Amino acid sequence: MTRQELSARIEGVFLGQVAERWEGKPPSAIGKTAADGSQDIDELGFLADQQADLTVHGGVDKAIHHYAADHYGKWIAEAEMPAGTVPAAFGENIATVGLTEDTMCIGDTLRLGTAVVQISQGRQPCWKVSAHTGNDKMAYLFQKTGRTGWYYRVLEPGHAAVGDALMLMDRTQPDWTVARVTHARLTRRVSPRDAEVLAEMAELASGWREAFARMAEGDREEDTTARLQGRKPA
Repeated sequence: MTRQELSARIEGVFLGQVAERWEGKPPSAIGKTAADGSQDIDELGFLADQQADLTVHGGVDKAIHHYAADHYGKWIAEAEMPAGTVPAAFGENIATVGLTEDTMCIGDTLRLGTAVVQISQGRQPCWKVSAHTGNDKMAYLFQKTGRTGWYYRVLEPGHAAVGDALMLMDRTQPDWTVARVTHARLTRRVSPRDAEVLAEMAELASGWREAFARMAEGDREEDTTARLQGRKPA
């Protein structure tokens, strides 16, 4: 696939505010709505967007979440989402058609409107995806299918709107697709050598580098109870 083919039109920009969504659970900004007009982007993402828990969402390595609109038809065909489900159902910030986890790589630098962004990691689905979609299995299914989307860090602030281009500018890690790295991170099935490579990959988000460093040393245990079920480990 050529660099020209690795471009897409921004089909949707979605922003949200922190709100109390579920009784007895932490607040969330996963409920995103379509934004009209040009939206400013700084090092933490879209200025008009919010994240509730900055320990697991947002920050410089997870400033903007991109989800492939291509996946929605699959979720509907598998009866995991209702007919008519459209982008922003998973709390993403931007949606496109034609770019997926299999075609994009960690470290890819892209022009997003007038901003410049870089793919930093895939998404680790949490219980909020299940709660927001009304499908108790959705966090698990995100992991199983690898349809997680990916995050950007912002290298150069700017602005973006629906209809703007998203275009690949540079690819530094062609062997490490988002799909490959996210599968390794979520399943923890990765060779010691590959874990060492990922632990030293400057383009990868720091939290994921640290996780792969532990895997390289043989520590593959990870309690995902809080992330996937929204409750503390017993």
